[in-house]
Amino acid sequence: MLNLRILLTLLTACWAGSALATSYPLPAANSRLIGAPEDYIVQQGEHLELIGAHTQIGFLALLEANPGVDPYLPKPGTRLLLPTQILLPDVPREGIVINLPELRLYYFPKGADEVVVLPIGIGDIGRETPEMTTTVIAKNPNPTWTPGPMVRKSWLENKGIDLPAVVPPGPDNPLGKFAMRLGYGKQDYLIHGTNKDFGVGLRVSAGCIRLRPADIESLFKQVPLGTQVRVINQPVKTAIEPDGSRWLEVHSPLSRTEQELEQGAPLVLSPAVKGFIDAPEVDAGQASLALERKNGMPLLVGG
Repeated sequence: MLNLRILLTLLTACWAGSALATSYPLPAANSRLIGAPEDYIVQQGEHLELIGAHTQIGFLALLEANPGVDPYLPKPGTRLLLPTQILLPDVPREGIVINLPELRLYYFPKGADEVVVLPIGIGDIGRETPEMTTTVIAKNPNPTWTPGPMVRKSWLENKGIDLPAVVPPGPDNPLGKFAMRLGYGKQDYLIHGTNKDFGVGLRVSAGCIRLRPADIESLFKQVPLGTQVRVINQPVKTAIEPDGSRWLEVHSPLSRTEQELEQGAPLVLSPAVKGFIDAPEVDAGQASLALERKNGMPLLVGG
């Protein structure tokens, strides 16, 4: 009996570690590949949103990695691929970096040899989260929410809810318990929590960056005022690793119209990405496979 109790304790500790493992060791400056592939066996009564919350992965990221799986009624016993191997975006490793197509936030704590990776929700079509380079100018626990006229109109038309001019802190506040204000534009973009279980890893916000409650609480405690925030749009990421291996990670590009949402937005390759793919060291077939799949997972294409 004692051995069984010890085993159960160890298994519980391993599961807790896996569920909360959002921090990766920072690779060398000439490397971008972090993490390792993992899988997950669907249990009775689970759906992708619940699995995403357990594994710290966004909803669309799970869908990209597992095409054909029913997101709401996945068959128990189904083996899911988890996108836990990642290429870091091609930007300086400092502050907060948000890559819109992959719906991920990267935080590089100053002086630490690690990167924190979290799933996010971003702006919907017509209310897109803009690309920007800015800073965190305010941190507000228990924030109030002041919805703009267009937001109030949208809630009334689509949800039948007549929002007040100011929503106080509490369980009905869509900002959740923590919010960080960005200095971009009119300073009305936030990195904040949510009072809903659904929406992280999706394009559902009015332009703000949304995190799960536990994630924003942890990030809020770590991020100091003045931290730099970069919001970028890199659907395709590449890497040439120190051992000579070449990797390609492709995400579905952001749709800008309803038509693109239905038919798929075109994937536009930058000159740098074209040069990477056309290099003789890259297997053209593997590169084409990555560009076709757009499954958000790094694929070895050479070396």
